[in-house]
Amino acid sequence: MSQPSTPQACYHCGDAVPAKASFTVDILGQQREMCCPGCQSVAQTIVESGLDSYYQYRTSPAEKADLVPEQLQKLIHYDNVEVQQEFVRHDVNTSEVTLSLDGVSCAACAWLIEKQLASEKGIVLIRVNITTNRAILKWDSEQTRLSDLLRSIHQLGYKAAPFEPNKHEESYHHMMKQYLYRLGVAGLATMQVMMLAIALYFEVFSDLDAEFKQYLRVVSLIFATPVLIYSAQPFYLNAWRSIKGRTLGMDVPVSIALIFAYVSSLWATVAGTGEVFFESISMFTFFLLVGRFLEMRARRKAATASANLLKLIPAMARMKDGEQIPVRSLKIGDIIQVLPGEHIPADGEVLTGSTQVDESMLTGESIPVFKQEHDFVYAGTMNVDESFEMSVTTHKADSVISKIVRLQDEAQLSKPKIAEVADYVAKYFVAIILVIALGTWLYWHQHQPDSAFWIMLSVLVATCPCALSLATPTAVTCSTSRLGSLGILLRKGHVFETLCKVNQIVLDKTGTLTEGNIEISQCTVYNQSVFNESECYSIAASLEKHANHPIANAFQPYFSDSIEVINVKNIIGSGLIGEYQGNQWKIGTLDFVAKESTEVVQASTIYLSHNDVLVASFEYLDPIRKESVEFINSLKTKNLKVTVLTGDSLQSTLRVADELGIEDFHCQLKPDDKLRYLNDLNKNNVTLMIGDGINDAPTLAGAHLSVAMGSGSDIAKASADMVLLGDKLDKVLEARELALHTRSIIRQNLAWALGYNALILPLAVMGFIAPYFAVIGMSASSIIVVTNSLRLLK
Repeated sequence: MSQPSTPQACYHCGDAVPAKASFTVDILGQQREMCCPGCQSVAQTIVESGLDSYYQYRTSPAEKADLVPEQLQKLIHYDNVEVQQEFVRHDVNTSEVTLSLDGVSCAACAWLIEKQLASEKGIVLIRVNITTNRAILKWDSEQTRLSDLLRSIHQLGYKAAPFEPNKHEESYHHMMKQYLYRLGVAGLATMQVMMLAIALYFEVFSDLDAEFKQYLRVVSLIFATPVLIYSAQPFYLNAWRSIKGRTLGMDVPVSIALIFAYVSSLWATVAGTGEVFFESISMFTFFLLVGRFLEMRARRKAATASANLLKLIPAMARMKDGEQIPVRSLKIGDIIQVLPGEHIPADGEVLTGSTQVDESMLTGESIPVFKQEHDFVYAGTMNVDESFEMSVTTHKADSVISKIVRLQDEAQLSKPKIAEVADYVAKYFVAIILVIALGTWLYWHQHQPDSAFWIMLSVLVATCPCALSLATPTAVTCSTSRLGSLGILLRKGHVFETLCKVNQIVLDKTGTLTEGNIEISQCTVYNQSVFNESECYSIAASLEKHANHPIANAFQPYFSDSIEVINVKNIIGSGLIGEYQGNQWKIGTLDFVAKESTEVVQASTIYLSHNDVLVASFEYLDPIRKESVEFINSLKTKNLKVTVLTGDSLQSTLRVADELGIEDFHCQLKPDDKLRYLNDLNKNNVTLMIGDGINDAPTLAGAHLSVAMGSGSDIAKASADMVLLGDKLDKVLEARELALHTRSIIRQNLAWALGYNALILPLAVMGFIAPYFAVIGMSASSIIVVTNSLRLLK
């Protein structure tokens, strides 16, 4: 009787492979049997990642589909569709994520990551912000996976993960703690070595013999070695990443200076002749770490604004039945309850109850907003008054607050033209400095050999272009955060540069200069024997349901489920046309609805027709915004030309223009007329367009700079460079003042950085700058630039 065969063990986890299983992976040149799809998937990922040596050196089988190198396992986790819902935005085949980066310290680091990922298959966009240590990554999900792209960043020596405020905060505090440890070691060693250096160089003890001098050198070596190996480690890592990526970062000359000084001092100690620089190594590292530590703290302050917004979203949400679940587990359609004093956990629609909601974190306005059934509320805002129930309408990644943070990050990544020149200079500056340092050493080695090394060390350190690389990113980051606090959302990066040049303001009327809270004040029916007032209101409401304009919203109270107009088309700039009971109905301008009518066009009136025969007219009221008068007067005092472009009638436009004192206005314009007006302007005119409706979208897109009102249509917002979340026009003026201030700060930063390097370089080459003064100067230069930028937050 034959013995049953022993089941084969799974190569990955060691479990028995089922009899009919056919899961195999090519590992170390052989086809290996797996027990399940899970082990097969994990093993295949390990092989594809070039980590198959894991199987050579492991001492025991892995746990079932689990024991993978920890970093790799975390990266695979990010490919999970449900996990991605929290932080990945999808658009057809394109996906986008905001990443948190560890180890990015200068412009060269950012350039290296961008260069490496740009060469990867499926990459659409990669932009790194060194101020916030974040990146925007966009890729084709059909061609590559997120884990593959994160792995590419890890292979460069940096850590990357989807941005989460709490984890980013933990990572920052961990990094700062490590810097403090390194700083402590360097500080203690510096004190000890400096005391020994006094004895060595100033010969406090007149009878100091050669053996005791050698003893002091050896003790100095013992103290300086941990500083070089441990405290200075961040500089070596950054330098190695740069060299690995075939570029020259800011820490390359720093690392060269430290290693050269240590090696020459070690040789002098072993040989017993020559000068040692152990006190310089320790002091040099200590001052560098102090400068880097203070710089990181300042940069952190500039980057916290947008991260703090996301912290307003609570971790837990209360379901309708009272159960508490994580916010990341919420699905569209879930019904949740929000109690007074709680932050709203997700974007959604109010189902039951009414309350006051504090939306100051979005709009900059401190007065709570009344919310009732069918109104929308947003994640991160606070429920002030009563409890209510709401239905979740978006995932966290698509919430308004997440979009704001994402758009702020994108805006911070863009650079003015002057900054691009500075980055170009910085890119080659390190190579030039290395050549100058070598030439300096050769010269002084011929004329004054004892000082050659000191002078070369000073040149390498004093001229590091850290300040030059920080001059623009820190200023743009601070300005973007400040605009967010004003209730202005940036969508494009050229805003700061263009705002400074604007000399003409182009305004829409309805919903921009006026409140847009339109009410129908009177309905006139021309043939009441055929149609009554109620029918006219209902048919008009059914037509206007297909438009997104303040006038359309005024008809909402008159909508009736019993009357439905079909095949509705929106003729932008004219009105709407549709069918009801086999007849054609139009609503809009008089020329559009009834071309042969003898009626005289009235101000603030729209018309309704049946088969091109005028049936009714609706007069409406639209109050002028309280701040419009002050806004227009402020524009005039700043010598900015003001123009109104509107599709409304002449009478309606005249009323607003007279009240606001606007002389240049154009009415009864269609969208292409508005765009034509902008295109016909003198090339010296730099225009800022402010609008809110669908008919403003082409003009917003065609203006040099555009602002969409927060209450306006989605199309208008998508076409604009900025969105005014709180609908307060005076914020536009504050944005312009901030842009002018930002330009000034950037120029100051660049002038300081370039001026400092232009001054310090010849002094260092001539030997007038000691190494420790060079370190202090370089660190102070970076701190001054960052601190100057922080003034924009005030």
